[in-house]
Amino acid sequence: MVFLKTPLAAHSVRMINIRKSNERGHAEHGWLDSYHTFSFADYYDPNWMGYRSLRVINDDLIMPGGGFGTHPHRDMEIISYVVSGALQHKDSMGNGRVIKPGEFQYMAAGSGVQHSEYNPSRTEATRLLQIWIQPDAKGVKPRYAERNLARAETGKLHLVASKTGRDGSMEIHQDADLLLARLEPGQNVKHTLAAKRAAFVHVAEGEVTINGKTLSGGDAAAVSDEGKLEIAATKPSQVLLFDLN
Repeated sequence: MVFLKTPLAAHSVRMINIRKSNERGHAEHGWLDSYHTFSFADYYDPNWMGYRSLRVINDDLIMPGGGFGTHPHRDMEIISYVVSGALQHKDSMGNGRVIKPGEFQYMAAGSGVQHSEYNPSRTEATRLLQIWIQPDAKGVKPRYAERNLARAETGKLHLVASKTGRDGSMEIHQDADLLLARLEPGQNVKHTLAAKRAAFVHVAEGEVTINGKTLSGGDAAAVSDEGKLEIAATKPSQVLLFDLN
């Protein structure tokens, strides 16, 4: 698989490039209904290979009792965010627990790790976002972390992951910040991008405007050359914001 450092070349002249939910790749496997923001597995779009170090955002719905059997990863920063339901995780580092809504889970696959992910419920589907970020070093020692934001205050940006692990965030092997905003209608958050940095904003659910552009659940926006972002909710919403080098 080829990773592009600077994708979306055909769209680079636009400062906010909208990725609509219904334009994403889609895979239906019976036990799994998955939407791919970027090229993944059998879905390929040369204009959407990733965005800077952000490589994958998969919006997965796992049916009751379904899941991913034990499989390997290496040299990738993997973050999962459970939106609804529950996710039972086990890995070769000895970690094993059930991840619940509002919780983030992180694995540095590094030199190699194996894990499995299942929906432990017999009645309720599990919805999660699986995120891959390309690391800034290969062959690192695998590691695991969690961040619980189930009770995060609305109307604020909360730092989930960062290069330095500042402010209680999960420390990852890349100069990238992941932030979460949970917004009620009428609430807004603002974020400033440093020079030469870019952002990718993914609406997990709800409806928001980003610098006046409307995005609904599943929509995303690749942002460059915009010094400031204002995200305002028109419905109860959850938004992931990636601040990328």
